[in-house]
Formats: sequence, C-alpha cells, structure tokens
Amino acid sequence: MTSTPSRLMGKSVGQFAEFLRHMRARWFLYVPIFAVWGFAYTRLFVDPTPRVPVLFNWTPSLPYSVAVMHYGQHDLQRGDYIVFAFAGEARTDYPGLSGQPFFKIVRGLPGDTVTVSGRTVAINGQVVGTAKTHAFDRRPLEPIAPTVIPPGHYYVQGTSADSFDSRYRASGLVRAEQVLGTVVPLF
Repeated sequence: MTSTPSRLMGKSVGQFAEFLRHMRARWFLYVPIFAVWGFAYTRLFVDPTPRVPVLFNWTPSLPYSVAVMHYGQHDLQRGDYIVFAFAGEARTDYPGLSGQPFFKIVRGLPGDTVTVSGRTVAINGQVVGTAKTHAFDRRPLEPIAPTVIPPGHYYVQGTSADSFDSRYRASGLVRAEQVLGTVVPLF
C-alpha cells in the first residue's frame, strides 16, 4: 500500500506529463505566447532600451501613437520630441521606472528659468503646465523646485495633464546623457 503523499506526488507527475504532451501537440500556440512573455520580461527587467527605430506610444502623454527614432546625441531645441531613460527620484518608490524610456517634448533648455506659483509651472515666464497633487496610486506629488536649468539638462513635458514629467520633483530635469535620441512623430 502506498502512502498518501506518494500517491499525490505520482498524480502530480502524471498531470504534469499530460500537460507537457498537450503543449507538444499544440506547440504552435505556445511558442508565440512564450516569445511575447520573454520579450516583455526582457524589456521590463533586463534592458528597457528600445532597439528598433519605430516606436509605439500607448500612453496619453503625447498625442502620437507611432514615431521614428533617431538614436544618439543631438543638439536639442525647444519643441523637439525625445526619448530618454528615466532616472528621476521616483525610482525609489517605483523601481520599475529605472531606465524605462519616456517619450516627451523638450520645453526648457539650459539657462532657462523655471518658476512655480502654487502648482503652476512656468519657463521664462510662460506657463507650461500645472502639477497634479497626487499620482494615480494616491501618493502625493510635489512640483519641481524653482531653478535655472543647468548646462546639460532639459525640462521635458508631455501634452497630457496626467503626464509624469519635469513638472514634478520626483521626475525632475533630464540630463543630456539620459537622452536616447530624438523622435519624428508619424501619427
């Protein structure tokens, strides 16, 4: 007579073997699923840097869904669309943000003055947006501190009121070495 744990172990092994036979017979269904999962895992946890010249934006931070990226350092101008690797203070509360590519518009250049009145942010006296009080998970958000943008830094912003960008201290200014490249929106 076999003991109950041995019987359960044998049953589990049999069920697993049956599952493997099922997968082998339907491999064409499982290969794409594992490929997508592998790509997503790699993208999120190993190397978030985009590797193809065509980008797809599914967030409301910019009105464009498809764009072409030109990798490398460029002389950035106000109004340029860029992709940069996130390196703001928010990484301590949200470790998954570290190095994630963000797609934004350059609104402030080195030497520009950033002022904050209440939660309204202005660059060189021109209002560029209002900082929200809380993130989606209800954590408080502080607006960026008034400053003069130092050399090698940029103020970046999305077009949505919900965009997480330089309006917030936890995101901050973007350093030139964080910039992965400029972007040409297609549609």
